[in-house]
Amino acid sequence: MSAVRVFFADWRVARRIIGVNFRARAEYRAEFLMGIGIGVIWQVSIIVFATVLLGRFPGMGGWPSDAVLLIASMRMFSHALHVLFFGRVTYLASLVQEGMIDGYLLRPLPVHRQVQLAFFPTNAIGDLLVGVSMFTGAVVNIHLEWTPLRIGYVIAGILGGMLVEAAVFTALSSFQLHFPSASYWSSWTEELLATFGNYPLKILPGVVSGAFTVLLPLAFIAYFPAAVLTGHTSGLGVPGAVAAASPLIGLAAYVGSRYLWNWSLRHYSGVNG
Repeated sequence: MSAVRVFFADWRVARRIIGVNFRARAEYRAEFLMGIGIGVIWQVSIIVFATVLLGRFPGMGGWPSDAVLLIASMRMFSHALHVLFFGRVTYLASLVQEGMIDGYLLRPLPVHRQVQLAFFPTNAIGDLLVGVSMFTGAVVNIHLEWTPLRIGYVIAGILGGMLVEAAVFTALSSFQLHFPSASYWSSWTEELLATFGNYPLKILPGVVSGAFTVLLPLAFIAYFPAAVLTGHTSGLGVPGAVAAASPLIGLAAYVGSRYLWNWSLRHYSGVNG
């Protein structure tokens, strides 16, 4: 019971910090709205590109346009949730280079939580607005019977995709504790996810598709869950049961990335070594 009380006490503090950070951002209204606008513009640019592509090619890799749109919308929704809840780890290299992470070690809250509470990401609101809108449109237009099982799975798929992306960037941030220059890896990875995560990986060569399944688990963010929902489970490169387990794999990957983070933090020796 004491552990439960400590847990809820810690998160009450976290909620207060989030509230303070949000009010601090909202105090400067022009900058606040600009941050939201940046998130909207970035996501809308992806939608425009996907719309033009699908307009030119009605199907991709054997997937009809409405199914491809479901992949893109699930990835964007998952990405928006990742940015909202976990996205600050991408700034860890800057914290290490500036020596700010050392101060976090002296505070009672876990360092990972402090990094996530460092500021409120206003661009995540724009990401979320576009992601939810696009996902709603994809659900309405796709020819599927939305049974309770499918509804539950699509929710689990979106949350699992969020955790897969969080796991990838948490693992990268673990290296950034020792090699701040690895921040380029995060930028490169983010570009890969945004470029290839919105389409069926069947359109790519087998070696590239395999790399996006094993080395960089992009396929588990939206491609595999959408394949299970729409019945396009042939030619995925993995058994159907593995694709269906994407939400659980996302959870396991995130737990593993946090263990890697904790191990890396214990061996952190400061920005000057």
